[in-house]
Amino acid sequence: MSFSLHLKVAVMSTITVGAASLASCSQSSGKLSYPVAPSDETVDTYFGMEVADPYRPLENDTSAVTAEWVEAENAVTEQYLSAIPFRDSLRRRLTDLNNYVKEGTPWRGNDGMFYFSRNDGLKNQSVIYRTAKLGEGEPEVFLDPNTLSDDGTVALTGLFQSKDGKYTAYTISRSGSDWSEIYVIDTKSKQLLDDHIEWAKFTGAAWDGDGFYYSAYPRPEAGKEFSNANENHQVYYHAMGTPQSSDRLVYEDKAHPLHFHTAEVSESQPALFIH
Repeated sequence: MSFSLHLKVAVMSTITVGAASLASCSQSSGKLSYPVAPSDETVDTYFGMEVADPYRPLENDTSAVTAEWVEAENAVTEQYLSAIPFRDSLRRRLTDLNNYVKEGTPWRGNDGMFYFSRNDGLKNQSVIYRTAKLGEGEPEVFLDPNTLSDDGTVALTGLFQSKDGKYTAYTISRSGSDWSEIYVIDTKSKQLLDDHIEWAKFTGAAWDGDGFYYSAYPRPEAGKEFSNANENHQVYYHAMGTPQSSDRLVYEDKAHPLHFHTAEVSESQPALFIH
């Protein structure tokens, strides 16, 4: 049986702060001076009506002026937050509330091992463990997503094991992006394999034999990876041990370029479902 895992990497806690304290903080900080946003004279016409869009330049997220404005905005925000007298006490209280062991419900993989997630307190992401028998012996670390990047900006978003349990694919997201990458490890040895899928989105890994189906967009234009509209969501099949450039296009719908397409392989019948 294939399975997927979606992890929440943060726990929200609610703290009620007295209105008087907040008002006092706001008054003591003085009037905020916000940077001027880049603008122009853009006007669009919709059904005969002119609609001004003066902040259209901000849609160019890779421009120097946008980057400078964001940096200036962040400076204003940090200056205000750093002046809040009870900020450190809030941080300590939130840390105390989140510093406890959190363990997910175990599931049985296709390799016969039991898997579960555990966070011993303040880790950004839960670690995936496995054991042959629940409640007996020390479980083994299977995958620690906290080690996927030095700065903690890579998130584990899914785990997908092949039907024979030989391989485990996992999806990641970098810096909160919707773009996904797929990596594959040898389930038994935990060795990272050469198979690597880029520019996938809204997808898992639907295993069928020694390969899997996944959904992706055509490679975006350099410099526009996070701003251009995505069109023509396609389903591919990746055979293990081959480069992504050799993946077989299985399904696309050019008549509806804005549709999403997700693949699923039937458990009991040799059939592929496209949602």
